[in-house]
Amino acid sequence: MLSLAAGVDIVQDFEELCVNTIRFLAVDAVEKANSGHPGAPMGMAAMAYSLWDHFLRHDPSHPDWADRDRFILSAGHASALLYSLLFLTGYGLSLDELKTFRQWGSRTPGHPEKGVTPGVEATTGPLGQGVANAVGMAAAERHLAAIYNKPGFEIVNHFTYAICSDGDLMEGVSSEAASLAGTLKLGKLICLYDDNNISIEGNTDISFTEDVGQRFRAYGWNVIGPVDGMKIAAVDRALEAARADSSRPTLIICSTVIGYGAPNKAGTSNAHGEPLGKEETLLAKQTLGWNYSEPFTVPGEVLEHFRKALGRGAKEQAEWNASFKAYEQAFPKEAEQFKAGAAGNLPRGWSGGLENIFNAGMKPIATREASGLIINAIGAEVPYLMGGSADLAPSTKTLIKGGGDFSAADYSGRNLHFGVREHAMGAISNGMALHGGIIPYTATFLIFSDYMRPPVRLAALNGDRVIFLFTHDSIGLGEDGPTHQPVEQVLGLRSVPNLTTIRPADATETVEAWKLALEKNNGPTALVLTRQSLPILDRNLLAASEGVKRGGYILWESANNPEAVIIAAGSEVHIALEAGKMLKDKGISSRVVSLPSWEIFEAQDEEYRQAVISAGCRARVSIEAGSTIGWRRYVGESGVTIGIDHFGASAPGKVLYEKLGITAQAVVASVVRLLDAE
Repeated sequence: MLSLAAGVDIVQDFEELCVNTIRFLAVDAVEKANSGHPGAPMGMAAMAYSLWDHFLRHDPSHPDWADRDRFILSAGHASALLYSLLFLTGYGLSLDELKTFRQWGSRTPGHPEKGVTPGVEATTGPLGQGVANAVGMAAAERHLAAIYNKPGFEIVNHFTYAICSDGDLMEGVSSEAASLAGTLKLGKLICLYDDNNISIEGNTDISFTEDVGQRFRAYGWNVIGPVDGMKIAAVDRALEAARADSSRPTLIICSTVIGYGAPNKAGTSNAHGEPLGKEETLLAKQTLGWNYSEPFTVPGEVLEHFRKALGRGAKEQAEWNASFKAYEQAFPKEAEQFKAGAAGNLPRGWSGGLENIFNAGMKPIATREASGLIINAIGAEVPYLMGGSADLAPSTKTLIKGGGDFSAADYSGRNLHFGVREHAMGAISNGMALHGGIIPYTATFLIFSDYMRPPVRLAALNGDRVIFLFTHDSIGLGEDGPTHQPVEQVLGLRSVPNLTTIRPADATETVEAWKLALEKNNGPTALVLTRQSLPILDRNLLAASEGVKRGGYILWESANNPEAVIIAAGSEVHIALEAGKMLKDKGISSRVVSLPSWEIFEAQDEEYRQAVISAGCRARVSIEAGSTIGWRRYVGESGVTIGIDHFGASAPGKVLYEKLGITAQAVVASVVRLLDAE
């Protein structure tokens, strides 16, 4: 009979074999691709094994199970580590796909991509974003638990785990997000910090000497460690302690060695972002006792052990399914709502409250204020709509009345207070959308979309259903001056693939914009809204606002086959209408086109687009209080683009429009000049 000590040694030896399998699958993938990051997977493998084999609650055969634990590899450059785990645990990723790491058409791209690889919860790589995504996922879990859990039924009860790096914790977005997570006491959020003291340029002491643990304690986190991140048992103990603290998020500081086992590169920046090389790979395998000559070797007993995750996951999900079935019988309304939210489906008749909400007889209203009324009308019908602003709700008009505040005291609230943290706000909302069960929205001034550019881009890349509200959209905000007056920001948003940007002209177009935003379930939408009040367009005299659904439409024209076409977006549509009527008085026929969304308009067929902008007419002019770049595609080389290609100034909004030439008179003069030139 084996002694207890001998039995422990056998287990430890086997677990080390499992860890080395993870390591060398990653090393071999990078080596074959001749591209990638081997060092981090080699150092992270033990902590990843501890988490995935001993704690993570998941079902590889059903990656979208609603109550699974979430795992985010914030240090996305270590993607080969994640792909090794996904293959080993049975997510349907083949060994051959590890061999095509970073190649065209592969399901193992250079950084993890949501929707490309089964089991990848979030697209990561831009450092810090994954940490903030994890905060959003943990917030979503707490909110859904508060809404749906009932005595005897904990249908929402899971952890969010992340592995982050030194670089993640240098990035400001992780600090913003961690600060909010501490304030919210997100106790089911656990971050494993791979503290290897190495970045691309060398040892982190050249730029990063702070006491990270003290910083996170100041945020209100439970901080464990440093622990030996190379020892499975040490990580196990830390994770047990983290899971036991339900009142605070936890940071586990794991001291690791980048490139562990590589005799000439371990512990150096040379192990970070390039293959080890054939000779160093062989030496690393010899050093760690990996006695397999062929790359991509997976010992049979190791694969059998890892694939036990399939059985565990199936059992755990079956138990949850049985519990949910009983829940459905006891709470049918809540169960139906939960399923609809998890599936991303909108309730039947959700937009009914928006019918005739605005009419031309009402006083002028800013589109931000119209949006606020719309949010509340939608919120009454769509219970999983929730969001907030970067400390600007009174200005952005984004509070759900009676929705309560999401806080550590009450996670059921639908109003999120992100504080002055635009960058984290976007990334946290992405995490909420990725988690599922919630349609999040965010709000800030358009000028501060610059602070949100990384998460907006990643939302588009992920296909996250997030609604980004940007108010105070032009020089119309007035006296705050050029620091707060957006010029190039709408252009920047329009340049992001899979982001639908809509700049409505009035309250009725804002209704249609919100409908489009809610209905888009494969990517984000940016709604760009005014601070200044705008008249509500009289749809009895103009085209119906449903034209917004096609991105651009003929709003008004004084005659068929007009001599001139004026194309505008947002508040400048009103200037275009004024110019059209002035031209009519001069005996010049014209058409006014409202073009709130370039992306939607470009998705229409060529015949429709050409018919709207009347490509063959004698004069075309565009007008928008922002950069003129891009408008040339609609007015042609001989047309005129009226806008602002410089910074604004501090003055009342009406004065600025006049002084900067964003006027009906300027449009008329341009049309006359174009016609006279023929």
